[in-house]
Amino acid sequence: MISPIMKTIAISIEKETLDRMDRLTASKDRRFRNRSKMIQEAMREYLSRIERIEEEEREREILRRHRGRLSRQADALVKEQSKA
Repeated sequence: MISPIMKTIAISIEKETLDRMDRLTASKDRRFRNRSKMIQEAMREYLSRIERIEEEEREREILRRHRGRLSRQADALVKEQSKA
């Protein structure tokens, strides 16, 4: 598998958060090898969650815009099925 191109960045982070990260990366059953890997995974998960929320909001807006038409279509379908 080809590794993605990495960029080095600098961030500011609260000491308490950094201490918590260090405790997790130092633990015996550690899930993360280092801070960098932890931040990478956290950002991937966060971005995926935000993108999913944005997509759900777009879908809700579409449903709101077409609510009347969808309701009429559903009513017509139920009416048609009740004839059978």
